[in-house]
Amino acid sequence: MATMTVKTSSKETIKPSSPTPQHLRNHNLSFMDQLAPNMYIPIIIFYQAKNDRDIDHVQRSSQLKKSLQQTLNLFYPLAGTIKEDYSIDYDDSGVEFCEACIGCKLSEVLQQFDAEILNKFLPFGAHNNDAKTQSREVLLAIQYNIFQCGGLAIGVCVSHRIADGTSATTFLNAWSATSRGDAVAICPKFDLANFFPKKDMHWYNRDNLLSKEKIVTRRLVFNKSSIAALREKASPAADSQVKAQHYFPTRVEAVSALIWGRLMAISKSRPTPAKFIRASHVVNLRVRMVPPMPIHSFGNLWYNTYAVVSSNENIDNDNTLILASKLNNAIKGINDDCVKQLQSDAILDSLKKAIERYTNGGMESFNFTSWCTFPFYDVDFGWGKPTWVCCPSVPFKNAIVMMSTKDGQGIEAYVNISEEDSIIFDSDQKLLPFVSRKIMEISIEY
Repeated sequence: MATMTVKTSSKETIKPSSPTPQHLRNHNLSFMDQLAPNMYIPIIIFYQAKNDRDIDHVQRSSQLKKSLQQTLNLFYPLAGTIKEDYSIDYDDSGVEFCEACIGCKLSEVLQQFDAEILNKFLPFGAHNNDAKTQSREVLLAIQYNIFQCGGLAIGVCVSHRIADGTSATTFLNAWSATSRGDAVAICPKFDLANFFPKKDMHWYNRDNLLSKEKIVTRRLVFNKSSIAALREKASPAADSQVKAQHYFPTRVEAVSALIWGRLMAISKSRPTPAKFIRASHVVNLRVRMVPPMPIHSFGNLWYNTYAVVSSNENIDNDNTLILASKLNNAIKGINDDCVKQLQSDAILDSLKKAIERYTNGGMESFNFTSWCTFPFYDVDFGWGKPTWVCCPSVPFKNAIVMMSTKDGQGIEAYVNISEEDSIIFDSDQKLLPFVSRKIMEISIEY
């Protein structure tokens, strides 16, 4: 794969097919958007060719661009411009669309996970600064990749400043439905600022969350039987002392507890370990508000919940039962009362204190986000459902992104850790028995 070439053949700006109405031209982003990391959400969707002789890539590209124009009429913020006051001018500046010819077959890429190669199928990297060369900050960019075999990869970068994973998936499914000629039964809503008005956040620097060191990405695949074994291991029924905790961990909680425990073991092995080790987990607020928000509410509508282990607690790193229980209790704490606190100004003091504790060095954080319920494998542009969907890497140390496998039964976990920690992680004998396939990759420096 060292000889693989990526040659950009064209690049253009795609604008909505109809101008955005004047009364929708200016809109404030929400407080939850203000909290979002300064990065792009990277998604690559691969499609294997059934018969390369019958593929007209010029026609497919034209179909994608035309349907993208139509879809942007509904998702008009993606074609706008973010202003200094953290509002969007829906000026129809457009989104970036480029085409690239890949000098290898798709099967060669799928044989080995290599994030450095996969990132070449994106229009730019996940770090927000990668798009700063533009005259404005592009909010959506797409790269249409054509392999020698006729296979395709659509690389998508969506600005996290205006969208979360749920919103990105909503857009992709609307775009693909339009492309294949189906009626789009999606009406996105852009009213989050009405529920979460923006606040004075001049003291908040999102860039401080980005990694300043070399990190590598590890892809761990857990099949159905491994997940079942982990869930059983993390169940209170496995320990007579905690049977009173009547719950059965979800598959995401069980996998998260295992990975957290193994990364915690690395943390505790350092000469000066952190006093507190926490696992943060992203929780979708749409379904936890009263009444629930529509799933098509566009923007950042999530919040991190935290499970913390103190160095004084006598918890074995291998005790997935205790760790899963902590995660379960933390996730349950994200409810309507929590949402009401986020809507009040009182949340600012809590945020400031949490950031101070984290930046003072007394805490190490492992950050989990689950995309397991997102219907990525339904993204059919008219030539079939995806062969594989991945999130190749993100510019955060100790960030773990989980996605469902194509059959919906397993979980792929993308673990972004320091190069130093990866040496121990790669040979962890308490982790490897649960991993059905673990493919390494070369390091990436942000």
